[in-house]
Amino acid sequence: MNNKDMQIHIPDRDVVEFQGLIDALFLCCQERMQYQSERFALPEAELRCLLQFRNERYLTAKALAGRLNVAKSRVTKIVDGLLRRKLLERTDDPEDSRVKLLKLTPGGEKLVLKIVSFRTELHCKVLDQFSLEQRSLLLNGLSQLRRAMESVKEMLI
Repeated sequence: MNNKDMQIHIPDRDVVEFQGLIDALFLCCQERMQYQSERFALPEAELRCLLQFRNERYLTAKALAGRLNVAKSRVTKIVDGLLRRKLLERTDDPEDSRVKLLKLTPGGEKLVLKIVSFRTELHCKVLDQFSLEQRSLLLNGLSQLRRAMESVKEMLI
């Protein structure tokens, strides 16, 4: 019998503390996103969409829907807002004229750089509150937490 087959009792206080910490982190992340939305004068969905183009020259609406985990119809509304703001532009796929590609405009590229720079600065300020050893432990622990959460997510599917 391996560790996965054994039922290990986890004290209720640990579960409650874990839930509280996860909820607090989630709230903190939501507040940061709200602040970013206000700072860059963009709805959160449009901001999240723009960030998908960080390392991409082109994306399709279908690819964006998958990355943002929303319906294609929702992506259409988000993209329309970014097109109106002249942060994205639509172009034909040279290999298939039925496919429309989306790409950042020069203004969109500048804004994405500002957003990424802001986020990097913010994360540096958080990490700066930890010693080198604490930072290493934190990053390792967060990596383990992510893997565990992904593992449990896979069990739910």
